[in-house]
Amino acid sequence: MENVKKQVIVFSDSPEFNIVRNLYECAVKQLVLKFEVLNSEFNVLYARNPIHHIESRVKSAESIAAKLNKKGKPISIPSARENVNDIAGVRVVCHYIDDVYRVAEMLERQKDVEIIKRQDYIKNPNYNGYRSLHLDIRLPVYLSDKTEYVGAEIQIRTIAMDFWASLEHDIRYKADKSKLPVGINEEMYACADKIAEIDRQMQDMYKRIKEAEEQNGK
Repeated sequence: MENVKKQVIVFSDSPEFNIVRNLYECAVKQLVLKFEVLNSEFNVLYARNPIHHIESRVKSAESIAAKLNKKGKPISIPSARENVNDIAGVRVVCHYIDDVYRVAEMLERQKDVEIIKRQDYIKNPNYNGYRSLHLDIRLPVYLSDKTEYVGAEIQIRTIAMDFWASLEHDIRYKADKSKLPVGINEEMYACADKIAEIDRQMQDMYKRIKEAEEQNGK
């Protein structure tokens, strides 16, 4: 453990780490701007925004090192870039389920964004009930003298999915797992199902309201 701590200190204090961290921060800025542009254009065309809000972050040196250590990989910059796909992360929270897929499609059409992996935890929820659409992508960051291709993870989910994920993280992942009461995992999954049903119901109501407005407008 002491050896790992020393490696983390060397890793985080190296000039190379600051250069790479800036690179990932630039990638995050580009992605956030892409989603803001898409959201703005959608509002101009359809008089509504599919995106409720956008969150972003770049993993700390400690988090990167912990993930590498867990995977049994060397704690180094090349190892981090090869083995940690979510150093840069962007979370896009949408109003409705259809908006999640609509936003994803708009991003996937952009030629400078390469989709490396697509995981649909909405159609196929995770073992604990977690729902979200994950895209592992790579995009170019144009620097003063070169172009670097940077990986990032994008999570696209609804407000309801984000509500459950945030509370589930607070309840389960911050707690001592050995002291969790019996049946908590099952209850969390059941809550996820209830929230997912409400999510579908809210989308259905929205569609029916829009259809009624269109019919009355004719």
